[in-house]
Amino acid sequence: MILTVTLNAALDDTYEVPDARTGEVNRVAAVHRRPGGKGVNVARILHGLGHEVAAAGLAGGTTGAGIEAGLASLGVPAAFTRTAGESRRTVTVVAAEVTVFNEPGPAVTAAEWDAFARDYGRLARDAEVVVLSGSLPPGVPPDAYARLARLADAPVILDADGEALRLGLAGRPEIVKPNAAELARATGAADPAAGIRALRGAGAVVASLGADGVLAATPDGVLRAALDRPEPGNPTGAGDALAAGLAAGLADGLPWPERLRRAVALAAGAVRSPVAGEVDAATLPALLARVTVRSGEGRAEGGPCRSRP
Repeated sequence: MILTVTLNAALDDTYEVPDARTGEVNRVAAVHRRPGGKGVNVARILHGLGHEVAAAGLAGGTTGAGIEAGLASLGVPAAFTRTAGESRRTVTVVAAEVTVFNEPGPAVTAAEWDAFARDYGRLARDAEVVVLSGSLPPGVPPDAYARLARLADAPVILDADGEALRLGLAGRPEIVKPNAAELARATGAADPAAGIRALRGAGAVVASLGADGVLAATPDGVLRAALDRPEPGNPTGAGDALAAGLAAGLADGLPWPERLRRAVALAAGAVRSPVAGEVDAATLPALLARVTVRSGEGRAEGGPCRSRP
């Protein structure tokens, strides 16, 4: 079982507005409402691909109940710890460009955090992989991810930003997955190649570079993986799909070249979807065939993508 943790879960509203204009009244062509937050998106993607998952985190109020009900309707197993504060909402406007509005989330009390830590400890005992993703709501300790990583007996993937990322490295995660901006903030290095070497504390660093794919510092050396050409669409959930691919590859024991190939293909599949947290599995074989994995020096790595062992 892959356990995902979303301490700042949300209800995500996605508006498709092809001709959006600021300062004017806009007509929404389509509305999509889903349970969200980075770890929730990871769980939804993995569940859709047939992996055994459990989504944990904090949820409160009417919005929190909506998150839980939404996951139940999708068949995604969930075990959220309740809070008195109302869970947040996010709004994504998909037009010529994608604009995202993220609420900060509810204040979490010390008692609520302690209750979550106990619930998490029980769930983590059965996990093959743990994915810790997203922002921390007010009141959660800034080193929360380091604490949770230490409690897990399974390898941990950390996808966070700012102080949550920097302090989370003390928990020695197996993989840390920043995007280019997060990596630069964490290391002060504008060049991702320098950044992945400077980020200390994880077994591997996988930096997502948007349309340029990923750059990874792994035990097998520095690897680059990318599609032959960028995919147009909504990139909002691409990083979560990348984390899902890394978690699945880790659980399946795949070698790094294939692990990155599958993760990049999943991220591209997420870009094709108007809604974060969804990938059409039927598109993956064609996307996998378009991913090239090379060493940091430019040599091709790994053979054709193999089936799951």
